[in-house]
Amino acid sequence: MKPYVVGIAGGSASGKTYLLSQLLAAFTPQELTLMSLDNYYKPASEQPKSPEGEINWDQPQALDLELCKRHLSRLIKGRRASVQEWTFNNPNATPRTLQYLPAPILVLEGLFVYNDPELRRLFDLKVFIDAEEHVKLSRRIRRDLVERNIPLEEVLNQYETHVVPMYHQHVEPFKYACDLILPNNSVLGKGVEVLVSHLRLHLQGRPAYESLAEGSED
Repeated sequence: MKPYVVGIAGGSASGKTYLLSQLLAAFTPQELTLMSLDNYYKPASEQPKSPEGEINWDQPQALDLELCKRHLSRLIKGRRASVQEWTFNNPNATPRTLQYLPAPILVLEGLFVYNDPELRRLFDLKVFIDAEEHVKLSRRIRRDLVERNIPLEEVLNQYETHVVPMYHQHVEPFKYACDLILPNNSVLGKGVEVLVSHLRLHLQGRPAYESLAEGSED
């Protein structure tokens, strides 16, 4: 049976990571495989720069959507794929090679999962996590200061010049074309319950994918 393919998008710091952690806790690796669009960023050497020498990481062109599309298509066909982990340009981090194995439920999350028409057509369910701008900014400041060691001035400048305008141009237009919009200004609990219950319905009667996980990779 064809896997049930789910897309999850939303603005930066809207709560995608939290939702994904809840999905991974609710399902086993034999039931659900998670792919993150973050791991498909092109190297800095391949990114266009502004006249000031800045790279805009918050636009679809910053990602290798073609490679992501090929990998998702492989998984749909029951074949595994692998990609090098993106470490957010952290020179102290050693990237891992991530292995994606076929599963009855395939989830692809990221800012721009709906921007490519061919990629968009692969989804059986399109989810959008929504949050107000000031909530996302507060979350992003805490995340970037603590987890990525980015100075506050740089966080605010990037948010104003890249994150917000790119969100309105490339992410928000797809919100109302989604099947499920989850508001996340405070607590996402009920939305998680709804999504998990829906996915469990699609697991019923589906065969195990353990035998397919051994398929060769090009």
